[in-house]
Amino acid sequence: MKITVLGSGAWGTALTYALSKKEDNDLLIYGRNPAEVDDINKNHKNTKYFEDVILPSSIKATTDPSFALKGRDILLLATPSSQINNIVELIANNCDTSPLIINVIKGFDPNTGEGIAFLIEKALKGKVDIKGVVSLVGPSFAHDVIHDELTAICAVSEDKGAARLVQELFSSPSFRVYVQTDAIGAEIGAGMKNIIAIASGTLEGLGYHDNTRSALITRGLAEITRFGLAKGAHASTFLGLTGVGDLTLTCSSHRSRNYTLGLEIGKENLAAPVLERNTKTVEGVLAAKTIHFEAKRIGVEVPITDAVYEVLYEGKTPSKVVKQLMVRALKEE
Repeated sequence: MKITVLGSGAWGTALTYALSKKEDNDLLIYGRNPAEVDDINKNHKNTKYFEDVILPSSIKATTDPSFALKGRDILLLATPSSQINNIVELIANNCDTSPLIINVIKGFDPNTGEGIAFLIEKALKGKVDIKGVVSLVGPSFAHDVIHDELTAICAVSEDKGAARLVQELFSSPSFRVYVQTDAIGAEIGAGMKNIIAIASGTLEGLGYHDNTRSALITRGLAEITRFGLAKGAHASTFLGLTGVGDLTLTCSSHRSRNYTLGLEIGKENLAAPVLERNTKTVEGVLAAKTIHFEAKRIGVEVPITDAVYEVLYEGKTPSKVVKQLMVRALKEE
């Protein structure tokens, strides 16, 4: 398979490494940073993200979108969600095949609240005759994948055949892939878990501990499920890898960007100075805004998301917002 990975960051690099275990794969990483591309080609490393990892010599990289996109069977999209429109435009202008798209970008269309996979499919319709979009979703950090830590994840598509192809493409003794067909639910779980993770980190920054985190994860799962069901997802999806699995990992680890951003916000008891100095892509920040307004539009209660939105966008202090959440009207679980 001729596969191009669009994105030379940590996740794109780690997934290219996972794909390199199948010797017949022709692997190319497209990146905009010449230093990263040169590092991959000359040193077989992506030192910025994985200083101790030597990549297989079969992995090549380029900054040339035409070279990266022409004659390829599969395109794997691994850029920040803020770059999705640019990536779609690159594909439309340079792709000359009918590729299968694998999406690992998490987030939502800020205009419609739909997941990124649906946005990609709509944006390319009539421009590129793609074979479909399969999302790769589940509890996984790039660091663990590239160090062969045991990982389980889902290939998600309503087209089960396409999902099975991706399953076969990635599966190895250290990387187990399950097929999932609830594309709506999986993308909602993958996107909303980042919002709950910001809340989880914030609570630790405020000085709360295990009881609080356990309650947050549980009620966060209920919130994600409630929103997901209103959008047409299946309840069982949120009990699997793309639901509770992804949520638990992201809400419990200091390697999560969303969690660590929340941690700093909690320590400051204010979001503005933390957001001002932040230089990393933290997908939960935009997701909180999108879901806050989409939930209002469809009439679904999302109190944790609303609280995160108020802290991020309205300047409210986290300590006061937490107290407001705890004195909400009492109810049955």
